Amino acid sequence: MSSHLTHVPAPEGLAASPQYSHVVWGTGRFVAISGQCALDASGAVVGEGDAVAQARQVFANLERCLAAAGAGFGDVVKLTYYVTDVAHLPAVRQARDAHFAGAPLPASSAVQVSALVRPELLVEIEAFALVPEGPGVVPDGTGAELRLVR
Repeated sequence: MSSHLTHVPAPEGLAASPQYSHVVWGTGRFVAISGQCALDASGAVVGEGDAVAQARQVFANLERCLAAAGAGFGDVVKLTYYVTDVAHLPAVRQARDAHFAGAPLPASSAVQVSALVRPELLVEIEAFALVPEGPGVVPDGTGAELRLVR
């Protein structure tokens, strides 16, 4: 668990859920990750018709995006899942759990949509993260690193 984040799984009057935290707050640098789909580095769809394979690819893409911002899954405060069928949610949760590995889960929302940007895609996920501020190395998103001096 990241010390800069506070997870509240069940505020008073709400039932706890094993699938998400109702509230997450913290301090740091805000990072927004655009919705990621099951596309590889060349733009080809991974796992056409296979929600498990697509969810794994989506989380791999999210991991790459978070790393570009100097963040990891422990910094994520909110995930939004867009699925073409709610029956794909168990596959999404399986892929999510592999990346969160017992850490407190972020707040999340799931939405069934009629379609995504390409008809072969079944899952899209966006993320919001808070990265601790402080001295150290901050990536500039291009693969180079900027050193902060305080």
